[in-house]
Amino acid sequence: MAQERHMQIGEVAERTGLSLRTIRHYEEVGLIVPSARSKGGFRLYTEADVSRLMVIRRMKPLDFSLEEMRDLLEVTDRLGVQDDPPAPSERERLRERLDAYRKVAEARCETLRARLAMAEDFAATLRDRMNVDARARAAGERAVPGGPAAGVPSRD
Repeated sequence: MAQERHMQIGEVAERTGLSLRTIRHYEEVGLIVPSARSKGGFRLYTEADVSRLMVIRRMKPLDFSLEEMRDLLEVTDRLGVQDDPPAPSERERLRERLDAYRKVAEARCETLRARLAMAEDFAATLRDRMNVDARARAAGERAVPGGPAAGVPSRD
C-alpha cells in the first residue's frame, strides 16, 4: 500500500480556506488531530484531514456549535469505521443521529435562503431608490436654464 501524502498546515489552510489560527483552534478543541508530525514537530495532514476540515467549515455558516460539530464528526467517524464496524443496533442509532443533523442542516439552509431573499430584496429597493433619485436629479438639471442640458458642466 502506498504511503499517504502529508501536507503542512499552510497548504491545508490554502486548500480549505481556513486560517492557520482556525485550524489550530479546531485542534485545541478536539475537532481535528493532525495525522502526523514532522521530525521538527510540524503538524502534518492527509486528504482525510482536509475532508474533515471541510465538513467543519461547511457547518460553520449553519451555526452548529463546537459540541454539535464534535458529535456529528464522532457519528460519521463511527459509521465509517472499517475494522470494527458498529453492530446493527448501534448503526441504526448512529444513522438516526445523522439524519437528525441532516434535518437541522436543511432547516437552517432554508432559513438562510429566506434571509438572503430578504437581503436581496432590500438591496434591490435601494437600487430602485437610487435610480429614481438619479432620474429626478437629471430631470431637475435639464429644467434649470444654463444647466448640464444646455452644455454647461455641473459643479458636482
